[in-house]
Amino acid sequence: MAFPPDATLTDAGEFGLISALTDVFTQGEHVLIGPGDDAAVLRVKNGHVVVSTDLMVEGRHFRREWASAEDVGHRAAAQNLSDVNAMGGRATSLTIGLAAPADLPVQWALDFARGFADECALVGASVVGGDVTRSDQLVIAVTVLGACTQAPVVRSGAEPGDVLALCGRQGWAAGGLAVLGRGFRSPRVLVEAYRRPEPPYDAGRLAAEAGATAMIDVSDGLLADAGHVAQDSGVSIDVQRAAFEVPEPLQAVGAALGADPLQFILGGGDDHALLATFPERSVPEGWSVIGSVAAPGPDGPAVTVDGAAYEGPTGWVHF
Repeated sequence: MAFPPDATLTDAGEFGLISALTDVFTQGEHVLIGPGDDAAVLRVKNGHVVVSTDLMVEGRHFRREWASAEDVGHRAAAQNLSDVNAMGGRATSLTIGLAAPADLPVQWALDFARGFADECALVGASVVGGDVTRSDQLVIAVTVLGACTQAPVVRSGAEPGDVLALCGRQGWAAGGLAVLGRGFRSPRVLVEAYRRPEPPYDAGRLAAEAGATAMIDVSDGLLADAGHVAQDSGVSIDVQRAAFEVPEPLQAVGAALGADPLQFILGGGDDHALLATFPERSVPEGWSVIGSVAAPGPDGPAVTVDGAAYEGPTGWVHF
């Protein structure tokens, strides 16, 4: 369905918008009934079904002046696909809830859908349904379903003696966000990293097959998410500064802002790298060992950096 370039959601109407959005998403062979009915029906061949839900609120999680609609679509899909990845699984299907002001351009919604669809295509996942409604604020709610062909890797399995390892780009999105927050658009590579993360979508399953004992995706911040593993596993985790090579763009931003560039790596989220613990000899190719796991100290589970409490920012605060 085609709309004039200046059409708004009011002009399109609920069902006109749904029809236009449905045309953007192709369906995989696992989809028996896709968008358009009361619910989707999916075929599950074997293994375990994995489900996760995330919200994105304009002004809280994204700004339209900082990212295009397609960028927001990529980000919304990536953060959900990554949650399944962190369980050692692969995403297969997603639904999208869109609450938006009546004067939001239809073109924004369609561009968002195209970005979302393009990101889903990287793992072969299908958008199988959703809902739209009017709201004073732009809110995006996504539910993802996936499958694990082996036992899911949870946050609570880390053991003393394991090593902590990282896979994927880390700190780049945080650097890009810091740049945008100061009203700048460079280094462009960091801004683009914030706008379109590049999660290591194949790494979760391979980590599970290699014997990962615990795993999480880095969405809130490396130290914050390591803290979730430490608390759920009842262990202490120590991260080593020397394990990280700080890339030149982060060094440049750190120098410009008068900040330690390592803070973007340790405290940054939104790159959706994977953080996992492994028995020492089981770390698969493509992962970098960045720390160690030990029994909890007298104060209980904790995360330290070079054996001491970290004084810098540790990650995103939701409330």
